[in-house]
Amino acid sequence: MAGKIPKEEMEELRDAFEKVDMDSSGQISTYELHDLFREAGCPQPGYRVREIIQRLDRNNDNVISFDEFVSIFQELKNGEIAKSFRKAINRKEGILAIGGTSEQSSEGTQHSFSEEERFAFVNWINSALENDPDCKHLLPMDPNTDALFQKMGDGVLLCKMVNLSVPDTIDERTINKKKLTHFTTQENLNLALNSASAIGCHVVNIGALDLKEGKPHLVLALAALLRDGETLEDLMKLSPEELLLRWANFHLENAGYQKINNFSSDIKAGRDTHADSRAYFHLLNQISPKGTDEDQPRIDISMAGFNEKDDQRRAEAMLQEADRLGCRQFVTPADVVSGNPKLNLAFVANLFNKYPALTKPEGEDIDWGLLEGETREERTFRNWMNSLGVNPHVNHLYGDLQDALVILQLYEKIKVHVDWSNKVNTPPYPKIGTKMKKLENCNYAVELGKSAKFSLVGIGGQDLNDGNPTLTLAVVWQLMRRYTLNVLEDLGDGQKANDDIIVRWVNTTLAQAGKTSKISSFKRKTPGYAVSMARKIGARVYALPEDLVEVKPKMVMTVFACLMGRGMKRA
Repeated sequence: MAGKIPKEEMEELRDAFEKVDMDSSGQISTYELHDLFREAGCPQPGYRVREIIQRLDRNNDNVISFDEFVSIFQELKNGEIAKSFRKAINRKEGILAIGGTSEQSSEGTQHSFSEEERFAFVNWINSALENDPDCKHLLPMDPNTDALFQKMGDGVLLCKMVNLSVPDTIDERTINKKKLTHFTTQENLNLALNSASAIGCHVVNIGALDLKEGKPHLVLALAALLRDGETLEDLMKLSPEELLLRWANFHLENAGYQKINNFSSDIKAGRDTHADSRAYFHLLNQISPKGTDEDQPRIDISMAGFNEKDDQRRAEAMLQEADRLGCRQFVTPADVVSGNPKLNLAFVANLFNKYPALTKPEGEDIDWGLLEGETREERTFRNWMNSLGVNPHVNHLYGDLQDALVILQLYEKIKVHVDWSNKVNTPPYPKIGTKMKKLENCNYAVELGKSAKFSLVGIGGQDLNDGNPTLTLAVVWQLMRRYTLNVLEDLGDGQKANDDIIVRWVNTTLAQAGKTSKISSFKRKTPGYAVSMARKIGARVYALPEDLVEVKPKMVMTVFACLMGRGMKRA
């Protein structure tokens, strides 16, 4: 899709921008851009660099902002210079890169990671799984080597990590743990990757915790973060990252300390004397147990290191206090000083989960029914969208679809042409007329649905724009169903698939296996164990075990369709 950059790639660009921005000014000068071209192996004459700046410098200040930097990247993305840019960025200290090697990986694809992230993730895995008997042969791993990648090979660690992220996603009985062969190892990897996809991972990594699906008492306490004029529904539409930032600033404000705007540059040492690890000192002091709860003894946070002038030593002193709370995971002093966004986000998420230090507000007119959270059906649809790499990432199913941009991306996934140039309004929207621009997108989405022969009786663009749950789900379900059937059509040499064809395939397959049981529809109860087994053999099942136990016909259909697709692929 023209003009769209995936969230993960945008984060990489942000990291790259900060590495090129040598003087940490938040802008790239002519000299810095010239230096980057030279390091990329494609030096440009001075006039050429000045031309680039003049063309992309929208506010004529002779420097390039992050948005303008993104424009350069998009312009060069498909050319040789873009490849050189990646190489130059990867050569920066601490950035390593690996290429895709499997058939599924795009030829020439490069995935980058930092040594700091590897170090943090290995230590987290060592700590989280140290008492798991199934992982004794794999742990502990040395964070200073490539053990992380080598020990993922049998799939056991990956399966365990999926269940750490969303408990009970994988039925433990389906993980092959003993006498592993090439075949059983491949089954484990299929199980892990398909399960990760089912819980919404587009790229298999360790992301921020989903706060809205966490512990119920934490979600209740989030109401304390409401601002004037804001409803609980508004709060629940925030992304996990935005919620964490709101939470941190809530406590910093109570401490009488300056707020932060992010977990990267505002934490990075040298940018602001009030930021970096000093903000964490105050955060720890605010959330530490005060001895008022019987099950939590008092823990006093020492502020002695707050005035330490050396950035590294100050960060180390802060982390020693975090360790007293059992929360030193994910970051080193260097990660705090450098403002590593991913690791600092994980550090703060861990603090929130262990010590939210929030109380449910009393006497306020709040609709607590909104805290019931999303249904399993809504979560399945949201995870399916995110696994396809839609941008922006869908955190709130209805709120994030109100401008229809995600829905339009899904139309492309089901082979419906989208006229992005002439029919779609993209951000940034104008200050006046924003709602109308989004409504136009929604109307176009309904128009495309009708052209795709969707059943949209009584559904208009206004319903999508309003976030109407029932009618939005009706559109999303038809998108997911068409996507699933398209997969079968691709595998079946163009033969169209429908519910009846899937039922016949199931019964034929059962008969060929010598089974006497049959199905006549998708209203038959199927054990939850089957979901993990389906993923294990390579079927990308998005339905949850509970959907099968409660016989949700739509979700059951997707399970059998995925199994049929896997069977056709083997044939």
